[in-house]
Amino acid sequence: MGYDFLVLFPVNPKTLAKYREAFSPSGAKDDPTDADLLLELVTLHRDKLRAWVPDDELTRAITLLVEYRRQLVDTQTGLSNQLTSLLKLYFPQALAWAGELTTVQACDFLQHWPTLAQVQQVAPTKLRQFYIAHGCRKAEVIEQRLQEIKVSQPLTRDLAVITASVAMVQATISQLRPVLEAIAGMEKQIAELFAQHDDHDLFSSFPGAGPVFAPRLLAAMGADRGRFAAASEVQQLSGIAPVIERSGKSCWVHPRWACPKFLRQSFHEFAGQSIRWSAWARAFYDQQRQRGNGHHAAVRSLAYRWIRIIYRCWQLRVPYCEGTYCRALQRRQSPLARVLSLQTRKEG
Repeated sequence: MGYDFLVLFPVNPKTLAKYREAFSPSGAKDDPTDADLLLELVTLHRDKLRAWVPDDELTRAITLLVEYRRQLVDTQTGLSNQLTSLLKLYFPQALAWAGELTTVQACDFLQHWPTLAQVQQVAPTKLRQFYIAHGCRKAEVIEQRLQEIKVSQPLTRDLAVITASVAMVQATISQLRPVLEAIAGMEKQIAELFAQHDDHDLFSSFPGAGPVFAPRLLAAMGADRGRFAAASEVQQLSGIAPVIERSGKSCWVHPRWACPKFLRQSFHEFAGQSIRWSAWARAFYDQQRQRGNGHHAAVRSLAYRWIRIIYRCWQLRVPYCEGTYCRALQRRQSPLARVLSLQTRKEG
């Protein structure tokens, strides 16, 4: 990777393993033998392999950052789930009073008042100031919480459970708070780098992409327009396209297991988010559900179609336009266009 004159051909480890088994049914394995087999693969089957062309530094930096951010979000989810389980043991009211557990407000609330007895000893004025200082501006919500705090009864009075749970809650908060700060800092860095990218406007144009999914879509597609010869390659690589296995009269269709999980997750989650912002995406999702498909199966089908659209915009370097796509559906007399026209009449 450090020398420009070397051309690298990535080979999937499973490809080498199956190739080795074809000549060594006994299962014998040796590094020199594997090196010879790799050389043979690249020499004889180069037409089935593709040389690795790295993206520019800006694109690679964004790609790594969005992946690391997702890892931090998974850590945040694990800690918040642990916090939820602990609070349900002795202080379930805090799940409503502290707010979303993945926020600084919840960390501050539980750090100051980890038990019902402690929060009930606080003056209502101080609690009201706490909520206002953390961005809660709805007076009726604050007053409802204050009233609930006043009349609530503890789930348990067992000091052994309370003491141990409070200690663990404080330990969990001490881990959660820096994770929240790290995610916020990384999101700021991603936004700054993404704003400098040439494809910023293109990926920001997709409905529901926003500051999270727009950089992830960029990371999924990259900056090299020659990387994929067709949208089907993106669908297959990401695992959105299903796998069909046929043998005799039997046919089995199943999800693609061998794929980059983060890549599949990016397209899947973006498709789910687009349902709220795109009329045709909502109509397509409803259509899939009416056919009997489950939620995730319907979202995968939607992601399959979104990849074709994203690929086309990416190749032409033009931002997405909802109106243009809906008019294209009408020209092709797509069944989806009829559904959209019926929705428009109802809204009208």
